[in-house]
Amino acid sequence: MTSALAPYAAHDDQTRGRRHAEPKPRYRTEYQRDRDRIVHSTAFRRLVYKTQVFVNHEGDLFRTRLTHTLEVAQIARTVAGQLRLNESLAEAICLAHDLGHTPFGHAGQDALNECMADFGGFEHNLQSLRVVDELEERYAAFDGLNLTFECREGILKHCSYKNALALGDVGERFVNREQPSLEAQLANFADEIAYNNHDIDDGIRAGLIDVEGLAAVPLFAELHGEVLAKHPRLGGRRLIHEIVRRMIDHLVTDLIESSTARLHESGVASIQEVRTQRQFMIGFSEETARANQALKSFLREHLYRHYKVRRMTTKARRVVRELFDAFFAEPALMPDEHRASGTRREAIQGPAGRARAVADYIAGMTDRYAILEHRRLFDPSERT
Repeated sequence: MTSALAPYAAHDDQTRGRRHAEPKPRYRTEYQRDRDRIVHSTAFRRLVYKTQVFVNHEGDLFRTRLTHTLEVAQIARTVAGQLRLNESLAEAICLAHDLGHTPFGHAGQDALNECMADFGGFEHNLQSLRVVDELEERYAAFDGLNLTFECREGILKHCSYKNALALGDVGERFVNREQPSLEAQLANFADEIAYNNHDIDDGIRAGLIDVEGLAAVPLFAELHGEVLAKHPRLGGRRLIHEIVRRMIDHLVTDLIESSTARLHESGVASIQEVRTQRQFMIGFSEETARANQALKSFLREHLYRHYKVRRMTTKARRVVRELFDAFFAEPALMPDEHRASGTRREAIQGPAGRARAVADYIAGMTDRYAILEHRRLFDPSERT
């Protein structure tokens, strides 16, 4: 496998290692081990009941964080294979990239960040790293999953300078203004391709956007015409699926071809040289980047800001804020393990430690569990 990789890919035998030394895996590569640990984690299983745009109980056919994550990993593997990058590392990063997401998607994250404003804030990329570094409890010798540096680096998509200083090796690239591995760069684009296009599918299914409105998006309009020219009587779900899959194919093809050209022109010959570049080597062509931005703008204006989504968002933010306030004021309301964590952290860090334990508890909740906990706390008729 290693011999087939490009020289600028992340090679298993050149990894910067794990925080806690372990014997090399006998029948897997280092990054395959990362992937497998993520798949077997508790946080990964929770993704099945965490929302993308729609709250989990609104319908069985809408995407969840888990189905989204699997779609992202599939796209990343395809592109990584064509670029001769490390498929297992790209897949592992994609599978872990949303482990720190709160219930109720970005609405939950924004609410929790507001609650944590006086205690260091909350950001789901940092929380994903906390999950794999500290919060998972599966091994006798260490907390977390003890993933490789390259996988942990890829999970940390964004990071402020202040937070980067406190993160040690994995925060160095933000301090030194360096680029991450190509596999990490690829994971960012695979994530964007998956959620933009599949939000079209979910948005139409929910009746919040329609084909007529999407005609304002140049890429959608072009492929809509292409599909109808070939299948003039096609309609309903088949029409949407044909358009969406062609959009994904268009974006993935452009990403492969543009990135291949960029890598060739740059002359980079190692992962170290990748890190010193001024910008990402992975990316769309200028034309496709504009088309993709037009799609994002349409979804932001017509789907994410739709009044029905805003209603859900308002309810979700209220649930998260009220849960935080209740647990922070009275940590004894939390289950034993989370209360104990809060007590330990508060003894060391004061109120900020208690707040972080509460945030960890809430961030780990699924949509339906958060709703149930809210009822238990505030509905006198609900069993505790």
